Amino acid sequence: MTNFGYALGVMQQEPVTRETFWRISPVGEVMFYFLAAVTVVWFLWGVYDRFARYSDGTADHAARLDDLPARIGRAAKVVLTNEKQFNRDFVGGVMHAFILWGFLTLLIGTTILAIDMDIWTKALGQPSFFVGDFYRSYSLVMDAMGLLFVVGVGVAIYRRYGLRMERLWDKHNSWEDAFLVWSLFLLGVGGYVVEGLRILGNDYPPHETVSFVGWFVALVFETGGVDQSMAGAVYPFAWWSHALLAFGFIVAVPYAKPFHMISSFANVVTNDDKAGKRLPGIPMDLDHTNAEDIDDFSWKEILDQDACTKCGRCSSVCPAKASGRPLDPRNVILDLKSYREDLDAGETESKPIVADGGGVIEAETMESCMACMACMDACPVDIEHLSSFTKMNRQLTDEGELAPSIQDMFQNVMQKGNTFGDPNRKRADWTEDLDFEVTDAREEPVDYLWYVGDYPSFDDRNKAVARSLATIFEASDVSVGILYDDEVYDGNDVRRVGEEFLFLEQAGTLVESFEACEFDTLVCTDPHSYNTFKNEYPEIDFEEFADDPMMEFDVEGFWNRRDEVEVLHYTQVVQDLVQSGSLPLDGTELDYTVTYHDPCHLGRYNDEYEAPRNLVRATGCDLHEMPRNRANSFCCGGGGGGLWMDFEEEPKPSEERLREALEDTEAGTAIEKFVVACPMCLTMYEDGRKTGGFEGDIEIVGLSELLAEAIESKGISVGSSGTSESATPADD
Repeated sequence: MTNFGYALGVMQQEPVTRETFWRISPVGEVMFYFLAAVTVVWFLWGVYDRFARYSDGTADHAARLDDLPARIGRAAKVVLTNEKQFNRDFVGGVMHAFILWGFLTLLIGTTILAIDMDIWTKALGQPSFFVGDFYRSYSLVMDAMGLLFVVGVGVAIYRRYGLRMERLWDKHNSWEDAFLVWSLFLLGVGGYVVEGLRILGNDYPPHETVSFVGWFVALVFETGGVDQSMAGAVYPFAWWSHALLAFGFIVAVPYAKPFHMISSFANVVTNDDKAGKRLPGIPMDLDHTNAEDIDDFSWKEILDQDACTKCGRCSSVCPAKASGRPLDPRNVILDLKSYREDLDAGETESKPIVADGGGVIEAETMESCMACMACMDACPVDIEHLSSFTKMNRQLTDEGELAPSIQDMFQNVMQKGNTFGDPNRKRADWTEDLDFEVTDAREEPVDYLWYVGDYPSFDDRNKAVARSLATIFEASDVSVGILYDDEVYDGNDVRRVGEEFLFLEQAGTLVESFEACEFDTLVCTDPHSYNTFKNEYPEIDFEEFADDPMMEFDVEGFWNRRDEVEVLHYTQVVQDLVQSGSLPLDGTELDYTVTYHDPCHLGRYNDEYEAPRNLVRATGCDLHEMPRNRANSFCCGGGGGGLWMDFEEEPKPSEERLREALEDTEAGTAIEKFVVACPMCLTMYEDGRKTGGFEGDIEIVGLSELLAEAIESKGISVGSSGTSESATPADD
């Protein structure tokens, strides 16, 4: 008989399946079920106990469990597609996909086997379905996906211990990290060892060729001198080692890093899609505390701490950390977690959460945050860093532990209504250089109410931005008006620094002015203002603060709760004007080689990336992207109060960004202009151009200035002597 005929005959005689408890005694089988039951109970109790701890946290400001089926569906999509794992790290995404899909396949396969053994055949008395083509398919899929799992874990081990990737190593590394990767690796490899010994011990059953990895392992054993009898003798030891390691891993899940498999999914389910861009308010409660104690954190903020996988993605994109400031977003979250766990275990004494020396988190660490949201954008498990950071900033504000420059800025806002401390009656002086009148929106209806903002109103360099934007609106012949001296600071950054009540006072004062005007659309020069008007003002119940004597405004209830007023950034408005033909630019006016910087509050905060780029192209400029663009944009350093603080950092975020524009962009030193669409960015980059030695290499220009120059070159008459001046940035 030929080999093929012999094999076919054997396949017809032998059942196409395998014995699950091969060479395991009846006593061993009973012991296995006993240990399995103990493991499951231990696991369930541990998970319950872990989640029960969240009840120690305070209530959360956001609705976290509304429309739960949709939330679970979104979380399943995020997790199963690994879409966030691919963000900024393609290899890491592939690695994690292999691990996740391989692990889930092995888990499902084990569950199917248990159903067949323990329910289908033993409990229900039905013949096993673990035979024939089902068994072949099962074996093939399990071997293939198990191989991907081992490869994925192997890459993880190589990146951690071979390459020693910097973001994977920090002070919070512990036995948990090694336990996770090595136990998974040993489980994956151990499964193939057990399979290889079984195949060799059964003298290579022909139907087991579908288990191609196990078959290969059996051949390796045989080549190494292991014969059939030896394989049968060693098999029980290998089988029990594999089983006990699996039980140990399952028991460890609720108590160590593997818990992130559960907590991370829960974190994605309970995600607030507006986290960061809108911050939680503070109730009018004299007993309210912000972050005096670990119990002041909400249950979601505690879940954030448990969901952290120590991957370091947030740290690797943090501009504060890159500039040498004492902030590492990962370590802040993990420091809070470690303190909470040590406190629960009685291993540490109670101490301030945030303080200038002696706190869980140092005050300088929180002052370093730029509120750019890069950490949140990079986080694959939706940790909402800014919620916890703001809570600690508010605690520092309550205790008066703020940098003097920030306190001076607060005083300016309280006394003058602006961050500069200038008389607010001078807010519209920038209009005096225009040959046309800018409409007073307090006196007549307009289509667009233009919130100019502090820097375009008071900063000499940014006044050119205001004049150029006024020129654009005049050339477009649209109805635009401003509030003149009734405009006050919007409060965005003072809120992110921690001064909630000053923010509320400014918001109420502005809303009172808004409600006194007749307009359709609110347009902002500054992305910071745009974000706070769009996402934060509608969340405030002004009536709650009506009786506070410090709140000198008369506003009832909410403002713009149902989006009655459209809120836009000026780039969105001007893009519409260009596309409608109201601003006739055809892309031939200018021929500069430029790059564009995405402001955090316009891009990452509000997903507006294309309007500014469309406008740059509309002027005819040759646009070249920096490597870090759109959601991956690198912060200028001015957010979160950074504009008013002095840090001894090297290099400054603004200097690093200008270096990137000139060295890492495809056009390199051919870049003539660095285009920005944010007054704060303009200020920071003008400073970085000087301190970084880039004055002769590149020009910082506001996008509105570029557009005004294009209008002038087009010969569009706007009746403004300020056109020429606004088309070219003011001298440094």
